[in-house]
Amino acid sequence: MALKLMYITNRPEIAQIAETAGVDRIFVDLEYIGKFDRQGGMDTVQSHHTLDDIKRVSSAITDAELLVRVNPIHDATDEYVSSEEEIFAAIGNGANIIMLPFFKTVDEVNRFLKAVNGRAKTMLLLETPEAVEVVDDLVRIEGIDFVHIGLNDLSLGYGMKFMFELLTDGMVERLCTKFREHNIPYGFGGIAALGKGMVPAEMIIKEHYRLGSTCAILSRSFCNVDKINDMEVIVSTFVNGVREIRELEAECEKHIGYFIDNKQKLENAVNNIIK
Repeated sequence: MALKLMYITNRPEIAQIAETAGVDRIFVDLEYIGKFDRQGGMDTVQSHHTLDDIKRVSSAITDAELLVRVNPIHDATDEYVSSEEEIFAAIGNGANIIMLPFFKTVDEVNRFLKAVNGRAKTMLLLETPEAVEVVDDLVRIEGIDFVHIGLNDLSLGYGMKFMFELLTDGMVERLCTKFREHNIPYGFGGIAALGKGMVPAEMIIKEHYRLGSTCAILSRSFCNVDKINDMEVIVSTFVNGVREIRELEAECEKHIGYFIDNKQKLENAVNNIIK
């Protein structure tokens, strides 16, 4: 099963290009509360998208789903509306999936689900050590459609130097196992174009397949539209980049059966011995 590819943009023309190239989810990012304090000075995406952007992007796409990351759970202040008002407006403007970032408690997740109230699909962005601590409670909550593991903030939360350490220390695998056991589709992190990235994208994609991941964000380096002005270059970057990812996925699919068959044979052998 092909990964659901997600791309962050608030530009309708870029959303159309990404959709045509085969991107499955266009990602409008409203999150800003507390983000600069966590990531200020780092080379990370600090989006400044708005509720109006949701409406514009929604009107520009036809097949791709519109994913909107709202702010972490918060009450209304003089600066911003409450989470409930923000979520209500996001859905009203066309969001198909609402993503909750940087939560730490089960109560925050329950408040989020109550605010969405079944009017859109829900995705949790698990990116705090506190959320990891309560993951056994989270997987039992009704109404969670997807979980995405946010490697950047989660690695910061654990004081790591590099976000992909979470792939090598077993953390991501343990979390994926819990989600899989409760039939919650999951994904993690972002991927660059093939041949790019500090860790080659090919390695990361193969790890997605090994772990049974269902989605990944196309990172800014996949196609940084802030640095490319030629629309033809942007189109070819998306078309070629997505095609190359899909070709690698087809190769991964061929080998999945080998490990699944072996797992089944192992289980049968063990069960026969037990009997």
